[in-house]
Amino acid sequence: MAQNEDYIVEILVDVGLVTRTQVEYARGQMTGHSVLDALIHEGFITQEDVGRTLAAQNGMEFLDLSQIVVPPNIIELLPAEDAKRWKAIPIGEREGALLIAVGDPMDMQTMDDLTFKLRREVEFVCATPDAIRNGLIQYYGGEATSTYGSGMETSSDEAGADDAPIIKMVSLLLVEAHQNRASDIHLEPLESKFRVRFRIDGVLQEMPSPPKKLQAAMVSRVKIMSGSMSIAEKRLPQDGRIQIKLGDKAIDLRVSTIPTVHGESVVMRILDKTSLMLGLPDLGFLSDDQMKFERQINLPDGIILVTGPTGSGKTTTLYGCLNYMNKPDRKLITVEDPVEYQMSGINQVPVNASIGMSFPAALRSILRQAPNIIMIGEIRDAETANIATNASLTGHLVLSTLHTNDAPSAIARLVDIGIKPFLVSTSVRSVLAQRLVRRLCPKCKAPTELTEYEMNMLHIDAGQLEGAQIMRPVGCELCRGKGYKGRMGIFELFVVDDEVRNMINNNASTIALRQRARELGMRTLREDGIRKVLAGMTTAEEVLTTTMTDLD
Repeated sequence: MAQNEDYIVEILVDVGLVTRTQVEYARGQMTGHSVLDALIHEGFITQEDVGRTLAAQNGMEFLDLSQIVVPPNIIELLPAEDAKRWKAIPIGEREGALLIAVGDPMDMQTMDDLTFKLRREVEFVCATPDAIRNGLIQYYGGEATSTYGSGMETSSDEAGADDAPIIKMVSLLLVEAHQNRASDIHLEPLESKFRVRFRIDGVLQEMPSPPKKLQAAMVSRVKIMSGSMSIAEKRLPQDGRIQIKLGDKAIDLRVSTIPTVHGESVVMRILDKTSLMLGLPDLGFLSDDQMKFERQINLPDGIILVTGPTGSGKTTTLYGCLNYMNKPDRKLITVEDPVEYQMSGINQVPVNASIGMSFPAALRSILRQAPNIIMIGEIRDAETANIATNASLTGHLVLSTLHTNDAPSAIARLVDIGIKPFLVSTSVRSVLAQRLVRRLCPKCKAPTELTEYEMNMLHIDAGQLEGAQIMRPVGCELCRGKGYKGRMGIFELFVVDDEVRNMINNNASTIALRQRARELGMRTLREDGIRKVLAGMTTAEEVLTTTMTDLD
């Protein structure tokens, strides 16, 4: 592997990874081969053990290349001939330096030659030689030759040359999905094609289809990447998770497969951790609603609910709240199924029903951890709702979600679950209902006028159009010709005041609660959408489509 094998073996002995006895045994058993080959072959150490140790000795970072997908624009920075010659792979950029993975952190000549060749600042990281070999196949193509001399088999998983195109195809698919800001990747087996679709800004868009004959191989590759899904099981649904790096960005994918008539259908949900850092304005709050909502999440106790159907951005809003409230003087604990994003400074508890770690069980335990703020992924049953209510009444601020169409309906939903009305009225501070609409691309949107139909449907009069900036989608390179870039929320904030509490105690109907909320100044989802249409942020069509059930 390296220039001075005896020196490396001495290092491995010194740090306690192998013993003198194991070294002598390896020498005797594998005459004619390198000692490192023999130690690995006998199972005394792994390539990763060697790589991590040598990297640490040379002050280098060690990386698992199997968890990294390198974008094509980074691969292009080092020509294939040079990459294969020096057994090196560019993997990203960091503070202006090009990150290059090498398999031998002691080969200073190679690193000097690469730095001279590229004529730019280079930072080297270490990976196992097999990972480098497989990466060269994946990104540059070529023959699969053994990294260690003598061609000895090792215990690491190896991708054969026939698998390289599939590995590359799936990797490029992930890169393309991320570059297109897709939230989901759908791999769908049809009778005569293997359809690929990305969900971008909430809308499914069909992409070029790979050959049907590659269907099974691509599905298997996705399962292998998850590390927990069986490629042999094709008759039952499976779930898994993939963690990769695209350049220097960490991406999580939640994977789901389900058998269909023409093969296994795969959906990969892309969880980009950068969305954790969204502030409330980034979520779509206008300044007045943001101030009202900030007052709510700064309360010392009570329950604050975010409601809406699946895919309406409830979880993103909760994480935005946590990001806003995550301060050194507060202890925040979440209970989630699953933990979608990992946030520093917050204690996140995953639910695992198979071992008895249910929402109620987790909640009972975390209350003994003395948190200030508790986030519950979803209130699903009476037991969870009761514990959340009791927590809110004992000095905790509780954030959670419910599946209801509007904000006032959340009150009836809690009562239906089994919470006494007087407990609901005492604990609930506010309810935020939301939907997602597409944002107009800031670069190419153009002025337009509302049609008579749109004005009638949205109840907009001529007076409201004074000073308005009505815009339409056009399409440019920034939004890839769609006219929209990203999404934002439209909101309905229902604040519970003393009169509303009395109404809840007296079992008032949702209609009566909604009427009182309107008297208090609550804007409906559609009315908030209208404000964003008049401000040129989205279109009337988006708001009408998203708020079809809004009768106000």
